Amino acid sequence: MNQNSIIRNKSTGDRLGLAIVFLFSIVFLFPFYWMITGSFKLQMVAVTIPPEWFPKKPTMENWERLFRMPAFRWLINGTFVSFITMSLVCLTSAMAGYSLSKKQYPGQKFIFWMFVAVMTLPKQILLVPLFTIISKLNWIDTYKGLIAPAVGWPFGVFLMKQFTQTLPTELLEAAKIDGCSEWRIFWNIVIPLVKPGLGALAIFTFMSSWNDYFWQLIVIRSTPMKTLPLGVAGVQLEHATDYGILMSGATLSSLPMIIIFLLFQKYFTQGITMGAIKG
Repeated sequence: MNQNSIIRNKSTGDRLGLAIVFLFSIVFLFPFYWMITGSFKLQMVAVTIPPEWFPKKPTMENWERLFRMPAFRWLINGTFVSFITMSLVCLTSAMAGYSLSKKQYPGQKFIFWMFVAVMTLPKQILLVPLFTIISKLNWIDTYKGLIAPAVGWPFGVFLMKQFTQTLPTELLEAAKIDGCSEWRIFWNIVIPLVKPGLGALAIFTFMSSWNDYFWQLIVIRSTPMKTLPLGVAGVQLEHATDYGILMSGATLSSLPMIIIFLLFQKYFTQGITMGAIKG
């Protein structure tokens, strides 16, 4: 086979690969497109068959009805809880990962394997003891009750340990010889080097907290404390299924997760691969 044939075959393969990627992109993005366009359709239009692929008479009625509810308050609640949870999980996981990977003390391996063991437990098993603790602390229907149980996330500790143990120990020892304190070593050396892992963890944590419908349903009692996913689901239960409200609520709910992903996307791919390769 001559060089020209090889080049033609490679070019054909590249075009075929791009076509396949484009096709899959359309398939994966179609539900998102349907959700957005559905938020601008009236109920009778949204359920018609054959479907109306693009709204011929777009309307803002669904969005107006959504914001007549305390939807903006629900959005603020969910964003606040998810952002604080994300920040605390990243901080505590980075600190625990640094301790478990770069420090030597009795029971170190046992503690790490306890974190791994807890990762295998279904979340439903922990609901009763968590609810009992939150009730005794009088944190029902509060931000603390939503945030505190998610802070000690075993997966976050495991992920950050895998990243931190790839750092050269000699670098940390040299910083200690130069007179750096433990906090300065952690904040000025460890944190910048594990940013890819923190970026991936931030995305995972925000999405997990935002979509933690079951725990929010148990802890939240009052309407003003609801998050957007919980509030929209409650509207669906109170009335007949209104696809316009559901589509507009789902569209609004997706915005914080999209923003967080765009903010941390440059770390995401590197973050989810580095720990697996070097761990």
